[in-house]
This record gives sequence, C-alpha cells and structure tokens, in this order.
Amino acid sequence: MNLITDLSPNNLDSRSLVWEHPPVEWMSLPEGGFRVRVPGKVDYFQDPTGANPKDDAPYLWLSITGDFVARAFVRPLWKTIWDAGALMVRQDSTHWAKICYESTDLGTTAAVSVVTREYSDDANGVNLTSPALWVQICRSGEMFGMHYALDGKNWQMVRYFKLPLPSTVKVGLVAQCPAGPGTTIDFLHFSVELRRVENLRTGL
Repeated sequence: MNLITDLSPNNLDSRSLVWEHPPVEWMSLPEGGFRVRVPGKVDYFQDPTGANPKDDAPYLWLSITGDFVARAFVRPLWKTIWDAGALMVRQDSTHWAKICYESTDLGTTAAVSVVTREYSDDANGVNLTSPALWVQICRSGEMFGMHYALDGKNWQMVRYFKLPLPSTVKVGLVAQCPAGPGTTIDFLHFSVELRRVENLRTGL
C-alpha cells in the first residue's frame, strides 16, 4: 500500500504520518505522491569530528514496531552537493540510519548510506544516472539491510549492518539540502510492510 497516494494535510493523521521539521511547502503530484520544497542547510548528520551536528531536515514518518520492509521511490531535483531524497529509520538524533539518492562530493549521483551510532558513518554507493530511484530498508531484530532498485523489483544491496534500536522506531522520508539554499524533492511511493525478509543481503 502506497501511504502517500493522494496525501494532503487533511489525511496525515488518518495515515499516522507526522512531519518533523516541516518543509517550506509540500504539494500533491498528479502522478501520485508529493513534492517537497526543502529549505537550505538542512540535514541529518553527526560528523565524526563532532563539528556542526545536523538534525533538522524535513522528515515525514510513522511509528513502526517489530521487523519491517520499508520502500520509497524518490526523485530529487539536485541543485547542490549532498541534495537527496532519503528513507530513514530512527530512534533519536544519535541512533539512526538512512539510504539516500544523493548528489555526491565526487560529482556523481549515487545510492548513499549513513549509519549513525552516536557519530555518522557515511558511505557512497554505486553511481547511478536514473532520474528516480527505489530505496529500501529491511529490519530483522538488530540487523538491517539497505538496497536500491531501478524498477522496484530487482534489489541490489547497498549496506548490511547491525544497529541496536528499540522495537518501536520512526520510519519515513527525508528531504535534505545540507549545503545549498534549498531544493525540490519528489516522493512518489512510501510503504511499510510488517514482515521479516529471508535474506537481508538480497532484501528478499
């Protein structure tokens, strides 16, 4: 079930969705989903040096208990370095993980993963040229898998890791613009299934 089909301010509560750090503006798209106008200099990142911690980007989430498979279809309009649409699982400001479709510091666009255990461990993934990307996070207890797909079916592993989080966490969509004056991100799909996958490396 796509949780953001025909999404509006009037039906956020009925879908158990909450904005944390609401965007400048968001609006429904004719093809489904919604578009976010992202303010400048917003991100989720706990720099390993301890400098300039960021925890302030627009985040649309719902509360999930137990194992799950979360998926999003994101279409960023990249304007500056590190602009991204992302899927994030979160306990608090220093315990979370996200998979992003991001404009990287290498001049590419890529599937990028960040895992934060007090400080953020940031890793660029495979370079991609598609205008939009499916991203996925799977949870099995304290173990997680992150994946991407061009078609929403054939998943490729980005990261496999352990992150001790409580049973109930926030899961949702992030629109980030860490360096620039602002950007636009389209979210075309967001779903969460309460189930455990057989293989966190493949996401199946």
